[in-house]
Amino acid sequence: MQIFDRIDSLIDADDCRAAIEEARALLLQLEQRSDALTHAIDDFLLDLMTLSFIVECYGRGFELLARTLARRRLAKVRLLSGGVGSVTWPF
Repeated sequence: MQIFDRIDSLIDADDCRAAIEEARALLLQLEQRSDALTHAIDDFLLDLMTLSFIVECYGRGFELLARTLARRRLAKVRLLSGGVGSVTWPF
């Protein structure tokens, strides 16, 4: 699942705003199979936006927990989209 590998790398990107836009575009490629998947994608994007806010306001020293949460939300999206075989649990 190259989409998820690319999105995972965007969580560590320096330019958070560009990462959000690219992640959104990549996630639009997924087939919307259920409301649960749609909600999981929304939750992930919200966490990515929160990460961007934290980095903007507080610098790089405070973003570790936000990155961890974003990776967990991405794992949920991956599971719900059918990418079960390639999930690596971040916890």
